[in-house]
Amino acid sequence: MKHARVHAFLERPVGCGWRAGPLALRPVLGWRAAFSGAAADRGSAALGAAIFTPVFIALLALVIAAGRIQIAQGAADAAARDAARTASLADSPDTAQGEARQAAAESLRRSGLACSDIAVAVESDGIDAPVGQAATVTATVSCTVPLDDVALPALPGTKTLKSTMTSVVDQWRAR
Repeated sequence: MKHARVHAFLERPVGCGWRAGPLALRPVLGWRAAFSGAAADRGSAALGAAIFTPVFIALLALVIAAGRIQIAQGAADAAARDAARTASLADSPDTAQGEARQAAAESLRRSGLACSDIAVAVESDGIDAPVGQAATVTATVSCTVPLDDVALPALPGTKTLKSTMTSVVDQWRAR
């Protein structure tokens, strides 16, 4: 009988099996199964969290920075649109320059964008066109936005945004 038990033990598959004993049937694990299960995974959750957390925070900061740049670009587009429209309504090219700068600054202030440097260039030659001739006015707004508060080493400290918009001058208005 003893010989039959040893023979059955040697023929079972490695890593699994059942053995009858005083505590009824209980699983029998080979040495491969013992070290490839839960014991080998001990601490892997902490290691995964230690690797994943900084990567997740960096990606989150990158998404926030990209969103802020996109919002700032929208504000620069709105400022250029306002500047071009205001310049197209001006009576002369000289007043168009000043009014366009004021309109762009007011638009950026309303948007809450904190630009460290604002530049407005207006091509207002269309204002002097004769009555009945189609003409346009183009405004370009450049705005430098600080990104210092987004803590990513790869991001520059500032980002310069540039937007150009064109507005049609009313061809039948008195000039």
